[in-house]
Amino acid sequence: MGTLQKPIQSGFSAASTTDEVIKGIDLTGKIAIVTGGYSGLGLETARTLRAAGARVIVPTRDPKKAASALAGIDVEIEPMDLINPDSIDTFADRFLAAGNPLHFLVNSAGIMAVPTLTLDARGYELHFATNHLGHFQLTTRLWPALVSADQARVVSVSSWGHHFSPVVFDDPNFEHCEYNPWTGYGQSKTANILLAVEADRRGQKDGIRAFSLHPGSIVGTGLEKHISAEQLKAAGVIDEHGNPIYDPSKNLKTVPQGAATIVWCATSPQLDGMGGVYCENCDIAPLDMTDPKVAWQISDAMAQKGVMPYAVDPVSAEKLWKLSERMIAVSA
Repeated sequence: MGTLQKPIQSGFSAASTTDEVIKGIDLTGKIAIVTGGYSGLGLETARTLRAAGARVIVPTRDPKKAASALAGIDVEIEPMDLINPDSIDTFADRFLAAGNPLHFLVNSAGIMAVPTLTLDARGYELHFATNHLGHFQLTTRLWPALVSADQARVVSVSSWGHHFSPVVFDDPNFEHCEYNPWTGYGQSKTANILLAVEADRRGQKDGIRAFSLHPGSIVGTGLEKHISAEQLKAAGVIDEHGNPIYDPSKNLKTVPQGAATIVWCATSPQLDGMGGVYCENCDIAPLDMTDPKVAWQISDAMAQKGVMPYAVDPVSAEKLWKLSERMIAVSA
């Protein structure tokens, strides 16, 4: 996989916006599902895809809140909770029953840095359950619709935070080691990347290509709710008055700049014939060959770019897929 992680000089940059990367692309007749599509990056992604002509469906655990946030944007809102396996199946069954193809599946919803070890109803660590397992179940359940689209893309919104941890296959739920919020988050973000690697390998024969990405550091989406203002200031993300600092050269982006890489991965013809790669700043990211044992800090996300080799390792990707199948089977 490392040989695929080479920038293609797309012509876009960290400062590019969603409207810039979608320019000239007509999505009329296409169908997209965007998790987390009622806030932050997901909302901007949903808005952009709809403006380009796609039919957009936003699954959410809070339809009333989503309806308020999406007022004025012509999208469809459906109930679904990523940590409720039954609700994922119900949503997927309803979509499949309609017999429609699915051209774009954008797995954007997520949580970050939950301060104390929290388990879902199955006993799974909450970052792993929400950010990875819920999206894994959704992706696999919707697979027939992705196949029927002939040319479909699955986009996993990961993070530079994958640097904080590989997937710990023998202890994903912190049963035998001390919990750390950033380790839990990092493991789940690595899982997002590995999901794209294996989904692409399994799907490309049927026209399904998958991508993962780091959108940048974006304040104000709600993802940072567990991080104190002092931590954000120390990381250089907000100023002394609590205002966001915008500097795309340091991956400090506005929402339209952050969502641009999501939209680019989902729709750009520049990626035709490619897949299984991790992207940053509307381009394929290089490998980061830093020692994986480095003790990363939040502020490193503003300076360090690239993807860790363990996150694009095909052996680990297949191993995670099989582990995830076993884990979601518990509730089947």
